[in-house]
Amino acid sequence: MKATPQMQARLLDLQELDIRLTQLDHQARSLPELTDIARLEAQEADLQAEVVRTETAVSDLEREVTRAEVAVQQVRDRAARDEARLASGTGSAKDLQGLQHELASLSRRQEVLEDAELEVMERVETAQVQARTASTARDEHVARLAGLRSARDAKLARIGAEREEVASGRPAVAADLSPELLALYERVRAHSGTGAAPLLQRRCGGCRLEINAVDLGRIRGAAEDEVLRCEECGRVLVRTPESGL
Repeated sequence: MKATPQMQARLLDLQELDIRLTQLDHQARSLPELTDIARLEAQEADLQAEVVRTETAVSDLEREVTRAEVAVQQVRDRAARDEARLASGTGSAKDLQGLQHELASLSRRQEVLEDAELEVMERVETAQVQARTASTARDEHVARLAGLRSARDAKLARIGAEREEVASGRPAVAADLSPELLALYERVRAHSGTGAAPLLQRRCGGCRLEINAVDLGRIRGAAEDEVLRCEECGRVLVRTPESGL
């Protein structure tokens, strides 16, 4: 393949743009925020589940408190009715004596129910603390995640803006190449990551290997417009003033 020395030199300009685009793409994929975001997103469901669990526990205990309050109030109402009957003095002595026994039993029952109610209320307080703790942890987690996403988006925007600027210059450089040379460059780049490399001090600037004497002699004898390839990596080898030929 033939190409003017100027056209071959433009390959290095194109390669420089492509290297920068590759670097920017790598930066976008390697942002530290991405790892942190993935980790926090994986934890998000568990934190939300803990909020639901603790809030459900509070609701269940509050219903239990309500049932306990109703049971205590029923005993109080029954005792109040018995006390009113006892105070009225109506009924036989046996009936009045029965009321006294029932009041004593109701008093003991009320004490047991009130103790149970107090125990449930204490459990409600503990559950409410756990629910608030879970909610706070979830909210702080959401805030951290939002901050990381914001930082990620800001960095991606900066990278994207630079990438767009770099990419905008690529068509003009590519237009300076012949279709055949450009196609060769693209094939090699797809295989090796870079399509061209300068010859620097008798080394390929792509694979960094020193060129042997036989190949170096061939390069020295090649015409200026002959497109050379590195025998080791296959990249288009562009001669420069630093080639040391």
